Amino acid sequence: MFKKILIANRGEIACRVIATAKKLGIATVAVYSDADKEARHVQMADEAVRLGPPPSRESYLLGDAIIAAAREKGAEAIHPGYGFLSENEDFARKVEEAGLVFIGPKHYSIAAMGDKIASKKLANEARVSTIPGHNEPIQSPEEAVTIAQKIGYPVMIKASAGGGGKGLRVAFSDRECHEGFTSCRNEARNSFGDDRVFMEKFVQEPRHIEIQVLGDSHGNVIYLNERECSIQRRHQKVIEEAPSPFISEATRKAMGEQAVALAKAVKYQSAGTVEFVVGKDQDFYFLEMNTRLQVEHPVTECITGLDLVELMIRVAAGEPLPLTQAGVKREGWAIECRINAEDPFRNFLPSTGRLVRFTPPPQSMWQANTVDRLGVRVDTGVQDGGEIPMYYDSMIAKLIVHGKDRNEAIAKMREALNGFVIRGVQSNIPFQAALLAHPRFVAGDFNTGFIAEHYAQGFRAEDVPHDDPDFLVALAAFVRRKSRERAAGLSGQLPGYGVKVGHDYTVIVLDKAGEHRQVRVHVDEILGQIGAAVVSVGDRRYGIQSPSRLNDVVINGECNGRPFTAQLERGTPRNPLALVVQHNGTRIEAMVVSPRMAELHALMPFKAPPDMSRYVLSPMPGLLVDVAVQVGQKVQAGERVAVIEAMKMENVLFAAADGVVAKVLAGKGESLVVDQPIVEFE
Repeated sequence: MFKKILIANRGEIACRVIATAKKLGIATVAVYSDADKEARHVQMADEAVRLGPPPSRESYLLGDAIIAAAREKGAEAIHPGYGFLSENEDFARKVEEAGLVFIGPKHYSIAAMGDKIASKKLANEARVSTIPGHNEPIQSPEEAVTIAQKIGYPVMIKASAGGGGKGLRVAFSDRECHEGFTSCRNEARNSFGDDRVFMEKFVQEPRHIEIQVLGDSHGNVIYLNERECSIQRRHQKVIEEAPSPFISEATRKAMGEQAVALAKAVKYQSAGTVEFVVGKDQDFYFLEMNTRLQVEHPVTECITGLDLVELMIRVAAGEPLPLTQAGVKREGWAIECRINAEDPFRNFLPSTGRLVRFTPPPQSMWQANTVDRLGVRVDTGVQDGGEIPMYYDSMIAKLIVHGKDRNEAIAKMREALNGFVIRGVQSNIPFQAALLAHPRFVAGDFNTGFIAEHYAQGFRAEDVPHDDPDFLVALAAFVRRKSRERAAGLSGQLPGYGVKVGHDYTVIVLDKAGEHRQVRVHVDEILGQIGAAVVSVGDRRYGIQSPSRLNDVVINGECNGRPFTAQLERGTPRNPLALVVQHNGTRIEAMVVSPRMAELHALMPFKAPPDMSRYVLSPMPGLLVDVAVQVGQKVQAGERVAVIEAMKMENVLFAAADGVVAKVLAGKGESLVVDQPIVEFE
């Protein structure tokens, strides 16, 4: 077994590998860019080496510098994690040539299967069913259009070295194909240093199901069941689960055996994933093989009881697999939600900055071959007070739950999301909550087009309907009543001016436009029970009991005998007197006041925000890579105005209406902040 390994990655996957290495008694070396100097993975490792400036091409993609760091620190092996150099054939070969061990497949396996064009050819030769397409690199947008016309729209344009949704576009017309090819190639060149692009038929209403395989250097290959990855947004996975609620046992076995045959054909060693697209009749087609550890590997670990990182390390050290196919378990149900730094209410634009508060839900320390009481696991590379930089992907954490069946897993995930506190940056937790509550998701009736179909106009607050919205009103009144009781008990109050608790309140619920509705409530303390009260909202009665303190952000308790977890904070930038209540993805701002104060509040004027319709504003922090207009230019609605790069993705800004450019307020190469004006129209 190795004595020391280097982890050639960052974020949650680096922390994940370090945790298993510590369990095995292996010393670890981290690498970092200037943006990650204080990052969690650097603090967790025994040693750390600086690579360079923040951009990945100047740090985490410097293979020679990483190998040099490993040799300098005496590491015997390198674990690449996922992304960056994990599927880079040249890097894997150089690691081996340097006398080190690459904790992953051999370079020739990466060459054969990591390259999507080569893997499709090999799959055809192995008589694996593949989707019709063009498996040679496409040289120009014009050639792409010609090929797409032959295949028949819609088509999927994919970068050969792509992954994680980067370098991928779906085109339904010649115009979309022409534009998609250019964007796809640019993203691939910037993210992977390889701009080869190919094309295949886009199977409509498909399910994305993948098989986890594991091979060793002794010729043994097994599959560890499947993962359902069909809940995707713009081809990036949002929710993954294992097993799939869709496929039959026969289909599972057929897909697994096919994946194993493919892996054996290239003498695959280590963990890998064979991805399939599955039709409504459970006919399946090979998509690609990811020759690395997948982001969503924890759901497989939960249902099999295996530690995939540990098995990767042991296989790389020359050990045989400790189990056969017959020994692979499938117990319970696991779901993973990717918690990303993005604003779902602003078209999922990246949200970078400091994590003012980061408190994951209560969890048990996950270990292989154990079933913890809570069934909640959080894999993350950040911590309270940490930074979400603009240079890398948007993932904050992975939230994983394990239950005895799918319904229990969904219920656990909803409660875990309720208790996940993230402040300072926006997150996609409200969107995850909406997905988990959607009837079609609960029924397992979905495909890869689920999000595009149900959220075609984007994601709005009304897309998270609460099954009992008055509960949020009652909770706000309950907390306000508790604070009044505490204030009334303070000593030294002037006679006649002491705080009065009262029973009747009005809850003023504010919306984003500044409008408000008033709800009359009545609160009675439950005698003999500390921290308990009955809140009447109309004809509904809520018996609430909670041991949480007034300054707690997460409120745990029971309502009418049923447990709940919610979040509550005091004050917002526009109203320091408001209480912000969040539960099941729904968020309200409320003021709990006396009935007389509510009458006076209704008379207060509303200050409208300034009109910014003449400006094109930066919707996120990022780098301005292009300004497509000039002063005096006439611009039509829908015309490209600027391009901003953030978190390895290009975001194009379009004109919302016809107009003439009056001023260009930001220049190419400038770093932008949220809502910074870029262009002003007359």
